[in-house]
Amino acid sequence: MSETFKHLDITDYFSIPKDVKIAIIGLGYVGLPLAIEFARKYNVLGFDINQGRVEELEKGFDRTREADLESLNLVRNLDKHSIGLSFSSNKDELKGYKIFIVTVPTPINQFKSPDLTFLVAASDMLGKVLTRGAIVIYESTVYPGCTEEECVPVLEKVSGLKINNDFFVGYSPERINPGDKVNTLTKIKKVTSGSTPEVADLIDNLYSSIITAGTHKASSIKVAEASKAIENAQRDVNISFVNELALIFDRIGIDTNDVLEAAGTKWNFLKYKPGLVGGHCIGVDPYYLAHKAESLGYHPQVILSGRRVNDNMGLFVASKVVKLLINKGHKISGSKALILGITFKENCPDIRNTKVVDIYRELTQYGIEASIYDPWADVTEVEHEYNLTLVKEPCGPYDAIILTVAHDEYRRLDLNSLINGNNTVIFDTKSFLPRNVVDGRL
Repeated sequence: MSETFKHLDITDYFSIPKDVKIAIIGLGYVGLPLAIEFARKYNVLGFDINQGRVEELEKGFDRTREADLESLNLVRNLDKHSIGLSFSSNKDELKGYKIFIVTVPTPINQFKSPDLTFLVAASDMLGKVLTRGAIVIYESTVYPGCTEEECVPVLEKVSGLKINNDFFVGYSPERINPGDKVNTLTKIKKVTSGSTPEVADLIDNLYSSIITAGTHKASSIKVAEASKAIENAQRDVNISFVNELALIFDRIGIDTNDVLEAAGTKWNFLKYKPGLVGGHCIGVDPYYLAHKAESLGYHPQVILSGRRVNDNMGLFVASKVVKLLINKGHKISGSKALILGITFKENCPDIRNTKVVDIYRELTQYGIEASIYDPWADVTEVEHEYNLTLVKEPCGPYDAIILTVAHDEYRRLDLNSLINGNNTVIFDTKSFLPRNVVDGRL
């Protein structure tokens, strides 16, 4: 056995024994699906500091709607002494585990800088329960170098142990696509890495045991971290390009979707569409990459210019709706508007970093009485995060209707019961509604 593994209980790093115990730290959109898949083969503890979340999961309820509840109940009923899933918010129950996988949020603060509060807190907590031979794998999105520069020092300081001698770390970026029931966890290739070659092999084999799409072992932790950051930065820049086109074509007076359809007839044209860019990844990760670049003396141009375009799309939509209302002779102050959707994407309850809030706030500054209807969003969560109250059902007539999210439920809405004759402005940010009923779209 390699000297690197002299303190490990795992005797063969090319295979993972069935009796290995895995603790998943954080049970949100990333952690819960991961815990369920690992629990099919291993003894897994799903840990979250939110006791309410743990109690819900113990009852078989998942508010994120990411978990396959049938699978959740299945793995919870397995033999907990060998394989299966249990939940806890008690930090003492983390003692005795050898592999920890951290899936806590890594948002940005009000200044668009990385907020590592949850990541550092999780590292501090694990430092108190680390034993010799333990492995900590981070999945939270970070900038290149963060795991080794920010997390490892905390683990070492709190535990009194030394990296690559007493314990080891790895990084395997999450690739969960919230609301996607086709490209699920096991069907998306997983990037892995470790703090030593042997640990990299072990971590790669650990994920290979549950990821049917296969794995890609990166050459270093920094490479794995960077790969995640650029995945979403690339999408952000591409979307910002078509969003900027939408701003240009609006001034020209032509439909962006018509232009994209024509350009898309060429085989190598990338078919991105304009829209609001929210969520925990695309609207956040570019700032992590930019933060690292700036700390090294390089000020990125393309990445941040793309962010500026996408961050301002909500204001553009609100301004466009106001202009359309004026063109139809409405008195702006006191007009009633209905916003259809507050989640950041269709058929998904995720409201993180939603840009719909920008539209709402801009409309209200004009004196418009705006209401938001979203059958997917959690009312309590929206009120807590944004101090907004959703309506249970839309009640017209409205002077303006703005479709911001393409939920399936909106196909069944009776628009005629919501409009104010031909005077209502209907704006579609998703090209979702029939073209002949809308006054404008992105």
